[in-house]
Amino acid sequence: MSSGLNLAQLRAVHYTDGPCLVLAGAGSGKTRVITHKIAHLIEGGMAPKAIAAITFTNKAAAEMRERARGLIGRPAKDVLICTFHSLGVRLVREDGKLLGLKPQFSILDSDDVTSILKDAAGGSTDAATARQWQWTISLWKNMGLTGEQALAQAKDDHERSMALLMLRYEERLTAYQSVDFDDLIGLPLKLLRDFPEVREKWQRQLGHVLVDEYQDTNATQYELLKLLIGERGHMTAVGDDDQSIYGWRGATLDNLKRLPLDYPALQVVKLEQNYRSTSAILRAANNVIGPNPKLYPKTLFSELGEGEPVRVVDADSEEHEAERAVARIQSLRAAANPPPEWKSFAILYRANHQAKPFEKALRRASIPYKVSGGTSFFDRAEIRDLCAWFRLWINQDDDPAFVRAITSPKRGIGHTTLGALGTFATQHKLSLFAALFSPMLPAALPRRAQDGLNEFGRYVNDLEYRARQTLGAENARAFLADWLKEIDYEKHLYDGEDSEKVAAARWTNVLEFCDWMAQRAGGQADDTAGSVVTQEAKSLLEVAQTIALLSTLSDREKDQDVVTLSTLHASKGLEWPHVLLAGVTEGMLPFKLDDDGGRQLKVSDETTARLQEERRLMYVGITRAQRTLAVSWTKKRKKGREMVAAQPSRFIAEMALSATTAREDPREKLKALRAEFARKVAAAPGTTA
Repeated sequence: MSSGLNLAQLRAVHYTDGPCLVLAGAGSGKTRVITHKIAHLIEGGMAPKAIAAITFTNKAAAEMRERARGLIGRPAKDVLICTFHSLGVRLVREDGKLLGLKPQFSILDSDDVTSILKDAAGGSTDAATARQWQWTISLWKNMGLTGEQALAQAKDDHERSMALLMLRYEERLTAYQSVDFDDLIGLPLKLLRDFPEVREKWQRQLGHVLVDEYQDTNATQYELLKLLIGERGHMTAVGDDDQSIYGWRGATLDNLKRLPLDYPALQVVKLEQNYRSTSAILRAANNVIGPNPKLYPKTLFSELGEGEPVRVVDADSEEHEAERAVARIQSLRAAANPPPEWKSFAILYRANHQAKPFEKALRRASIPYKVSGGTSFFDRAEIRDLCAWFRLWINQDDDPAFVRAITSPKRGIGHTTLGALGTFATQHKLSLFAALFSPMLPAALPRRAQDGLNEFGRYVNDLEYRARQTLGAENARAFLADWLKEIDYEKHLYDGEDSEKVAAARWTNVLEFCDWMAQRAGGQADDTAGSVVTQEAKSLLEVAQTIALLSTLSDREKDQDVVTLSTLHASKGLEWPHVLLAGVTEGMLPFKLDDDGGRQLKVSDETTARLQEERRLMYVGITRAQRTLAVSWTKKRKKGREMVAAQPSRFIAEMALSATTAREDPREKLKALRAEFARKVAAAPGTTA
């Protein structure tokens, strides 16, 4: 099974005697190494269920699962391939009772957390402030702090009030039998650290742990990993210190530094052969990353040939830059026969707001595109609110749906009542919804609180019955309109937003979603190609049952023949034949904070970790390109409502490109190609003027 691997890859795959660090440069085949190592461990007699491969995104886990299945076949289904957070869910579901959690605990999303924090602070706080609190609490949790510990080490009144808020927030999570995203790392860590029987069970269960994108781990994840693998250290960490670009969310290169200290027998394998890019592109990448200090020095090389020179394109403004980007795409297509597909092209930039001029220019040129990394329609808070109600119609034991539905919008049922209900449900091993109708509930709750809960339960049952009877588009549309009016959802949106414009946009999303639901009830649905097909009419309840599948709709985008617009952060792990890095100016890449937004990056700070991370971000962008790469910058850029002079990024000079081949005017190239085409047509036999 190891055929086709180079010598360094073979070393990484075959070393199984202890901890192994695989330094996998961009495009060096790290997923191939991980899947082949899983196969090698199984061939060596390890049970598939004793192997865990941990990565950072569901998408990466799905790709690894697919690759493993293709290589190993049926045994791959028993390998635990998941994200850190999915692994955390598994640990807490199995052993969370030791922390007072029932197996059906709720996992709260970011909007739920913001809402609870606003409630914990008295309810009059704006959403932006609540998000700042959320960020601080998340940071403390990733440092391994509880509310009590944060309070004990608070340095001033602000930190003390934040710690007290965190304590109230923790009380509510306990009452709601709920956890947030950070708890899915912190609680498993607590289980493994504080309960030896849990730690020994998981260490016995896992014979080898592989970690993908190791450079993106934070301090808490590293502690969790250490407790999972124990002193034996049967672990393979795969990562690249040159691609560590998530310092702002807690990822730390200290984890790479700590490995050889915590595991002196650590075997280090470098993967330096790149299978993605040409030598010209890799030379630019190696030059850019050169000034950064190295934990483990490496130099990428390629056997794919020299390739096209890396080009630099200057432009007068962002609009001019977008026009030149379109001209470049058109000229690359015109120069090839057959022309490359639209999906061969990507335009990458530092910040989301930079996409707008490119969208306009692509639309003007009738070039299809998608903006990657945006919020999926089904991830919007208002759509998730409605889906929580639908989920509760389908499965009344869905506690996360219950908590969201009963509080969206609020129904006069406070956290004290919900806390008492949660305690009662846990004691009697009931779901929250089933607990509403328990004959023993009156002994646990005051009459008024019980009446409010019973009214909600009866209303959900009534909605479920009516949805089952509602058939066809018009009936579904009327039902949904009446229901939204009954729960006063429009008012809930306007009350919860500081901006009327934002609230109106969210209400428009709700109406669009209801219209879409009604169309499906009327027999119109999307087929796998994304076009509309006609089917039999369905009840609204049947349509609601398909809601869980809807998040997969966004996966179709990857098969669409469209140009990709993406932030550099969202592009990590992806690749395209033709890449344009846009807006590569000082102040944007490397990024500087606005004067009124925080501390400026001054000259004296240029050697700090912040600048090094920005340089790694540039390196990630360069190494997304397979065949051609252009880097563009603007002589002026918008800052607020003004146009200010701009300079090319220092990273362009650091690429050390040849001055004779680097500069390019795509419009002149396109003009020359069109002239050449016209000349050939005119010279063809039988052509008349």
